[in-house]
Amino acid sequence: MASPSSGVTHTIFLRPARTVASASSLYPLKGLFYFVARPFLYPLLRARLLPAFLLSIFVLGNLFFWTYLPQVAFLAIFHYAGAWINGTFLVLGEGAAIVAILFEAFFVDESQLDIFDSILVEKGFEDLVSRRRPVAVEGDNPVKRLGRPTRSSVYGPFSLRQIVEFIFLLPLNFVPVVGVPLFLVLTGYRAGPLQHWRYFKLREFDKKQRNAFVRRRRWQYTWFGTVALMLQLVPVLSMLFLLTTAAGSALWAADLETQQRQEEAQSREDPEYTDNLIDNLV
Repeated sequence: MASPSSGVTHTIFLRPARTVASASSLYPLKGLFYFVARPFLYPLLRARLLPAFLLSIFVLGNLFFWTYLPQVAFLAIFHYAGAWINGTFLVLGEGAAIVAILFEAFFVDESQLDIFDSILVEKGFEDLVSRRRPVAVEGDNPVKRLGRPTRSSVYGPFSLRQIVEFIFLLPLNFVPVVGVPLFLVLTGYRAGPLQHWRYFKLREFDKKQRNAFVRRRRWQYTWFGTVALMLQLVPVLSMLFLLTTAAGSALWAADLETQQRQEEAQSREDPEYTDNLIDNLV
């Protein structure tokens, strides 16, 4: 008979393994390729491209000019060999935080919202999107089928907690070797679920339902958020990746919704399937 501790160990090691196999970390990259292959999304990018480019250049240029060498000098006190690399990630992290706050606050949230909703419409989930905005019945362009939101709508909420945690976690980049990966994963832990805030609103989840949904997929959201953050650390292109990550988020939401509806259809046909599904969730 297996001991309780062996069951816990089995869960700890197998759950991350199943998560990696499910490839949630690939959705931000899938979103990039999907975005490139869908010309109907290009106008949403063009409207934001020049402000994003200029803002990124301005912020990163000033950070590297004024703060890079002092931070590298400080890091060299603790680990000389890796000071240049860790200093680069530290400045890029600072730049990503500043640019994201400014850009998301003034430019990008509406575009992310339209990208997310239009992809769900293209995937055949008009009924889901229409809960919070009108969707035209006919038309070949999913973006043009979207009406103005009839209810308060944001792609992702402003999270002071996420910003504070991001700032407090930045010093992890001082730690040799493991500091940068640890910073990315811990930040991704918080950022991942926020990428599906719009999906939770479309599903009309309350706080309890939202937390339960995320808890069952905690590792998946962590890997998704980690890869999304890594893309945002790419100089100059970080704001492009904010938009393509929204596309990846929508693709994942569409797959989750497809799975959910298949399970609901199966449960209606087979009551025993519902019992097994509930047991697995518990």
